[in-house]
Amino acid sequence: MSSQRPPHPLLEITRARLLEFLRQPEALFWVFAFPVIMAVVLGLAFRSKPPEELPVAVLGEGPAVDRLVSVLDASPVLTAKQVAPEAAARALRTAKVDLVVEPQPSGTAQPSALPPVVFRFDPQREEARTARLAAMDAIERAAGRRDPLPIAQEEVREQGQRYVDFLIPGLIGLNLMSSALWGFSFALVQMRTGKLLRRFAATPMRRSHFLVGLMLSRLIFLALQVAFLLLFGWVAFGVEVHGSLLAIAVIGTIGTFAFTGISLLAASRAKTLEGVSGITNLIMIPMWLLSGTFFSYERFPAMLQPVIRYLPLTAFNDALRLVINDGSSLASTWPQLLTLALWALFPFAVALKLFRWQ
Repeated sequence: MSSQRPPHPLLEITRARLLEFLRQPEALFWVFAFPVIMAVVLGLAFRSKPPEELPVAVLGEGPAVDRLVSVLDASPVLTAKQVAPEAAARALRTAKVDLVVEPQPSGTAQPSALPPVVFRFDPQREEARTARLAAMDAIERAAGRRDPLPIAQEEVREQGQRYVDFLIPGLIGLNLMSSALWGFSFALVQMRTGKLLRRFAATPMRRSHFLVGLMLSRLIFLALQVAFLLLFGWVAFGVEVHGSLLAIAVIGTIGTFAFTGISLLAASRAKTLEGVSGITNLIMIPMWLLSGTFFSYERFPAMLQPVIRYLPLTAFNDALRLVINDGSSLASTWPQLLTLALWALFPFAVALKLFRWQ
């Protein structure tokens, strides 16, 4: 009579974590539904639409001012109206208008001729600089300027340039990081406070089997999470994948190991849910803000760029956008993959050293 070989502890802990996850409807909501809700809200808020005309306030009154308003309002970029000086200053201060145009005495005998003007605007605002250039062009053309060199233009509208194309890879990274950090760190602390880890200590299972099993259980849902968000982005907003699906899978796998390794380190010694909550927020919130999920991290000062680029979520988002939006090969993402691999190995090694059953 042959004795049946007992299942490997690594497989059993992976299976147990999967069953535990499937029995929690709220976990399924945060993993699958919540990122879709965020994509819908942000995608609709920043959807592609024709650019709005920039408001311009013109001071003064008289035939020359009326003609100036007509010239500016005829521009496809601007919408102009006469405004009193006090109201114009307040509107410029509160960004209700992007440019204030003040006519100057011209000394010309023609009352309807365009007068010299003074532009008032905030140079730190991109809309204000655009309004100034458009107003200058409209006034100079109305005054008789002729371009010495004819210039043709061609409009190009392609996928990959919209905000939603930038957003979807960032949401995938944010979702993987959040679910790994919140899910595993809280699960470990709950096992510790519920005395479950103490029972595992009495089994032949090693600490490495236990921790690796937790990480492998996360990989099972990786393909579903990434595929679900990419499919939703394609159906709802026309987001196209220009690169290889295999490259996306490799990036997602290494990124998941990095995020779960950080999560295991965060919970390796935490004894209460309040304590691990603080540690998790301390890790995640800086990456939410800095790692380019909702806007480019290049907006931050140049002195912070080297630090930001070595954050795991930054590396994941950059690698995923290179493949999805730019169609880059997996080999071209090696700096980001190396960063993610280091974030996967070192936190896991430290967590394995620090982890205790009780």
